[in-house]
Amino acid sequence: MRSLITVAVVGGLLLILLVNGCSNYNNFVGMEEDVENAWGKVQSAYQRRADLIPNLVETVKGAADFEKETLEALVNARARATSVNIDASKATPEQLKQFQEAQSGVTSALSRLLVVSENYPQLRASDNFRELQSQLEGTENRIKVERDKYNDVVTAYNKRVRRFPASFYAGMFGFSQKAQFEAEASSQEAPKVNFK
Repeated sequence: MRSLITVAVVGGLLLILLVNGCSNYNNFVGMEEDVENAWGKVQSAYQRRADLIPNLVETVKGAADFEKETLEALVNARARATSVNIDASKATPEQLKQFQEAQSGVTSALSRLLVVSENYPQLRASDNFRELQSQLEGTENRIKVERDKYNDVVTAYNKRVRRFPASFYAGMFGFSQKAQFEAEASSQEAPKVNFK
């Protein structure tokens, strides 16, 4: 009788562990899919920007005798940025940093283009240029929103991976923390405004 009770108790505990393990595994799978979905949206926002750049370059070429090196820098930065591919399920902080650096090159080149364009009144007056500039501004906002959403989803996932008892199952099933976007070191400095 005693051995039957022991078997029943052990069997009940094993059943609880099995059910809890399955539940945790399914939660991790769902949350990992949310991370990958959020990463896809980040990439989509960056792709939108990359798709707008050729139109911007052609508009600028057509509207002004523009500085060739500024346009080449933008085209090259776009090529570097689109060549960096990351698998969200295996993203490391180093890979995200590399991705972010490539995207920063595009941001910097776009900024230089827009600053230099101020010297070309006929370009600034062009409806096509103004529309593309507006589209780029909207795209930059979308990128920020999608990066923030990605970080929110990764934070929820990482909390789940680290909290007990889920951390026990995370280790058992091979789920580990995901990397987040971090601010660039240069973003800690306030931009200098000069009206000279």
